[in-house]
Amino acid sequence: MTKVSRRSLLAGAAAGGAVLATPAAVKAQDAVTWRMQALWDAGTTPFEFEKKFVERVGELTDGKFRITLFSAGQLVPANQAFDAVRAGAFEMMKTFDGYEAGKIPAFAFTSTIPFGFPDSDQYEAWFYEKGGLDLAREAYAKAGLFYIAPTVYGEEPIHSTVRMDSIADMAGKKGRFVGLASAVMGDLDVSVTPLPTAEVYTALEKGLIDFADRGDLTANYEAGLGEVAKFIILPGVHQPTTATSYVANQAAYQALPEAFKAALAVAAREISGALRQHIMVQNVDVLSKYADKGVEIIHLDQNDIAANRTKAVDSWKKATKGDDLANRVLASQTEFMTALGLL
Repeated sequence: MTKVSRRSLLAGAAAGGAVLATPAAVKAQDAVTWRMQALWDAGTTPFEFEKKFVERVGELTDGKFRITLFSAGQLVPANQAFDAVRAGAFEMMKTFDGYEAGKIPAFAFTSTIPFGFPDSDQYEAWFYEKGGLDLAREAYAKAGLFYIAPTVYGEEPIHSTVRMDSIADMAGKKGRFVGLASAVMGDLDVSVTPLPTAEVYTALEKGLIDFADRGDLTANYEAGLGEVAKFIILPGVHQPTTATSYVANQAAYQALPEAFKAALAVAAREISGALRQHIMVQNVDVLSKYADKGVEIIHLDQNDIAANRTKAVDSWKKATKGDDLANRVLASQTEFMTALGLL
């Protein structure tokens, strides 16, 4: 695979000056070695981009900041990574904030927002231009962790065994959703079942559920969903955009020289754009493969989505659980959505 172009640093204007100064700055620094556990299994597309991330950090620090990458579950089970990094068992993880939303309600909104921002650039702009980074860092600081930056990419589709041409058609049917999506879809009268990812194929095949969220289009194709679900519903309103997160042990992060911190920030933003663009191209290719298997692609009407986005606001408010920080995160996001004409 080709390395991320150095010219792409210009895209991260806020951090660009720090990066240009990095090579000279790191010459006087001692070498640092970290361990990082990824969110994905080895061999998957997202894991390949995590390899690019650690390589880029090394490049930007003249090889003095070395991050050893481990696949999901290789150091600790995925559901233990949050506590392991907090305790200092290893220094860094890639995670999905929604996994911990039960403990920290703000995380429901820094991971994905059902019926929320329809465009990944809008969600990323909220992080970088509307104070989202600071709010995410405030949330993680409560747990002794430091939020470095998000990786923002697009939708996850809905796979269905029955034809559904509108959101209203989903009411009364059995659907697999997790996290905030399960609450929002439940409020739209879907009979929600939060099955593990590994059980989605069998549940669709046996008719235990009618439709499901699972993962991105390519991952779902590789898992065989085109064999058991002959309809794909786009856009994936339950998860229109997705943010995964680079998170570090707070003490380990604070001990880094400023040049190394800058390298993490710049590499993270580069990878966010690079992965998003790769998935965009990949989706075009894989949709044709679904079509070859006889899968029909159904596109929801934008007016239907907009009307249900307004309904979803009440579900979002309930998901804050009255938490002050979660309320501030949601207020910031809904203000930006309103300015964009989405609400």
